[in-house]
Amino acid sequence: QVQFVESGGGLVQPGGSLRLSCTASGRIFRLYAMGWYRQAPGKQRELVAAMASTGTTNYADSVKGRFTISRDNAKNTMYLQMNSLKPEDTAVYYCNNNPMTPNLWGQGTQVTVSS
Repeated sequence: QVQFVESGGGLVQPGGSLRLSCTASGRIFRLYAMGWYRQAPGKQRELVAAMASTGTTNYADSVKGRFTISRDNAKNTMYLQMNSLKPEDTAVYYCNNNPMTPNLWGQGTQVTVSS
């Protein structure tokens, strides 16, 4: 059973940066289409960044130009570099397959953007 573990969240001021990491036992990231998702209070979970097994990336319009999804095949880790953070980026961030697999959600990592 694959288990995703997200880390790297925290409290950051508007305009700041964070890098999130996703690791997974039993999963070779480069073989799968993966995504970073987020869920803000009172809102539905949304896909913000995706990477195909080929390395092709796609982003939600709300984060395009600010977020970058990447993976390190040697470390079998996926990342989300988040720059120019805004208060509306505040959410719990998760990694999962793309499209997501419902029973594989991890605990997520909280990102709070506030002054």
